[in-house]
Amino acid sequence: MWNLDGIVLFLADVVFSIFGLFAFFHAISQRPDAYTAIEKMTKPAWLGITGGGTAALLLFEPRGAGSIFWLAGLIAVLVYMVDVRPRLIEVQRGPRW
Repeated sequence: MWNLDGIVLFLADVVFSIFGLFAFFHAISQRPDAYTAIEKMTKPAWLGITGGGTAALLLFEPRGAGSIFWLAGLIAVLVYMVDVRPRLIEVQRGPRW
């Protein structure tokens, strides 16, 4: 029987897995020189980080024995989305006013 915390964790798992897939495909679609222009790691490094993070989100559950790997994957994807992605967009499109 599902209880409220089980439903919330299931929905979080689904939403963050989709979020991770978006981050990985965004990392794939960016130019390699944009990563060096923002003075972050290289494109292959971010592909590994977002790909590994997404794999952890897809393979592990937010509750149970693998929850630490799920959390690490979530943090990896969030770092890309909050720190790297906006700077990539800015360097490729220019600053927004």
